[in-house]
Amino acid sequence: MARDTTDQTPLTSVSELSDYLAKGPRPAEQFRIGTEHEKFGFFRADHSPVPYGGEAGIGAILTAMQARLGWEPIMDGDNIIGLGEQSGMGAISIEPGGQFELSGAPLETLHETSDETEAHMALVKEITEPMGISFLGMGGSPKWTREETPRMPKSRYNIMTNYMPKVGTKGLDMMYRTSTIQVNLDFSSEEDMAQKMRVSMKLQSVATALFAASPFTDGKPNGLQSWRGEIWRDTDNRRAGTLPFVFKPDFGYRDYVEWALDVPMYFIVRDGKYHDCTHVTFRQFMNGALKGEVADWAPNMGDWTNHLSTLFPDVRLKRFLEMRGADCGPIEMISALPAFWVGLLYDQTALNDADALTADWTFEDVIAMRDTVPVQGFDAKIAGRSVLEVTREALALSRAGLKARARLNANGEDETKFLAPLDAIAASGTTIASEMLSRYHGEWNGSVEPVFSAYQY
Repeated sequence: MARDTTDQTPLTSVSELSDYLAKGPRPAEQFRIGTEHEKFGFFRADHSPVPYGGEAGIGAILTAMQARLGWEPIMDGDNIIGLGEQSGMGAISIEPGGQFELSGAPLETLHETSDETEAHMALVKEITEPMGISFLGMGGSPKWTREETPRMPKSRYNIMTNYMPKVGTKGLDMMYRTSTIQVNLDFSSEEDMAQKMRVSMKLQSVATALFAASPFTDGKPNGLQSWRGEIWRDTDNRRAGTLPFVFKPDFGYRDYVEWALDVPMYFIVRDGKYHDCTHVTFRQFMNGALKGEVADWAPNMGDWTNHLSTLFPDVRLKRFLEMRGADCGPIEMISALPAFWVGLLYDQTALNDADALTADWTFEDVIAMRDTVPVQGFDAKIAGRSVLEVTREALALSRAGLKARARLNANGEDETKFLAPLDAIAASGTTIASEMLSRYHGEWNGSVEPVFSAYQY
């Protein structure tokens, strides 16, 4: 996330929190696609990570990009930590370990998403090539230890770094050593939100298997298809994971709000300063828990929107839905991830069929799949079926949905073209992680160093 929100509108009741989410729906013809991806920067000479400071550092890259794009610099004290496009339609930000992120603009088609990614990558390469820097498309840092990984000068990350070891064993690895591709998608009503969230929550581990690309840690195989997926099993389970109430037939905004109210906060921002609030939940905050600790202790709408951004369920609800289950991977996977979900969720027939496909899956079934996919990948089971079999069915539904959307490019091609890398993975039954491991044990001669060229952007 590039910037935290400032909205001084006072909050006086829980209903206002639900009302905020209830302003999210938009007509289907106005649905948009917002794609985000993170990537690890490294020096080509020795495959070491890129620090924040220096003439060849993350800060210098952001400064150079600001000069080229003319976007507004986002500052944390004296440090540039991101860029915001003036209309608020896109942003560039940095994750805790220096992962470089594009939060794409809300676009109408996947063709535009692909163009946006290509333009971003071309500019990043133009700026970083003379610095000796390239970027790596994987779900987990394959080589650097946590101690070797740089830390970015962003205040909210300092709070999170101190807090994570108190609530799980893998939170710091999540922050500093993982990268993802995500897509943000719209809904047209509370009922549409509920159906989309239910279906995508159930299928999120299918995406984890399909995009699995993090089989190495500290320079050697970690025994996993998706180390990133495994990390999320014990990061901070009060704010992450699969949410059981989403499976209720009457699930709605208020259910999500009631859950979010009882999740500990990370911070509030007052006069540009971050105040650590990890000792209180948002409900306690609403009840005056910070009175006497912070001068401006009363909650406002900016506090609520910031709190929503610090919740990490597999599918996150804001005024749109965020799909959060995929590892980062090769560049073609950046457009493949939104293609998979747009096909399933933006065509009503495909969405209904996906709902039917997963209708018999219980919360316990989905948790069991989520627990086993990071290790077993496509061999994991859900309700007696292999994840590979389900993946192939889900891809067929997605393809039908994209074909029905009939969004064509200048060459007359529809959006199904962006499913091609996923079709190849599903047809072979071989994940990107499995391919990496095969090469590690073969032509790479037991070294992870070749990933820096094989999976370089």
